[in-house]
Amino acid sequence: MFTGIIEAVGSISALQPSAGDLRLHVATGSLGIADLALGESIAVNGVCLTVVAFSAEHFEADVSNETLRCTTLGALQPGSKVNLERAMRADGRFGGHIVSGHVDGVGEVQSITSESRSQIWRFRVPEILSRYIAEKGSVCIDGTSLTVNAVESNEFEVNLVPHTLANTRFHALSIGARVNIEVDLIARYVERLRHAGTAMSR
Repeated sequence: MFTGIIEAVGSISALQPSAGDLRLHVATGSLGIADLALGESIAVNGVCLTVVAFSAEHFEADVSNETLRCTTLGALQPGSKVNLERAMRADGRFGGHIVSGHVDGVGEVQSITSESRSQIWRFRVPEILSRYIAEKGSVCIDGTSLTVNAVESNEFEVNLVPHTLANTRFHALSIGARVNIEVDLIARYVERLRHAGTAMSR
């Protein structure tokens, strides 16, 4: 499990095709990995990946075809910046919201508007995801926990403060960029339970 608080911005050092899918080589930047172990989880742009090899300054993770279909990882290139977060420790602070690292779909940046020292970013998501996004609710964009400011049809807005802009990959994105979207986990389960209750009452 993750919290959506980005710990470091890394970069893709290599993309290695492997038996029909892909192995990512990720340079970890300032991410602390001195105590990293094989099999641990690291969120890369919000996608939970399993560490299969590592050194002092990088790690490797296999990416399945399903993940390549459902996320933006397949579009990364050597040098691409990526948001990184290690899995939450049981004794850690819960700074963001509950993030599973299971991306629900891909959104697209529609506009970026300056407002004082912050920026208002507007995203479009597939219709099927829009019902899970609520004003003042939480959403995870490329692994970053953000609060939804406004919702209109299948578009929504978030506010990015200077710290977020400086310490995530958002500063490398522009209008038209595609991003990984994970909706609020609680919203998904509420809908599932509501449908299950309706089916049981028939």
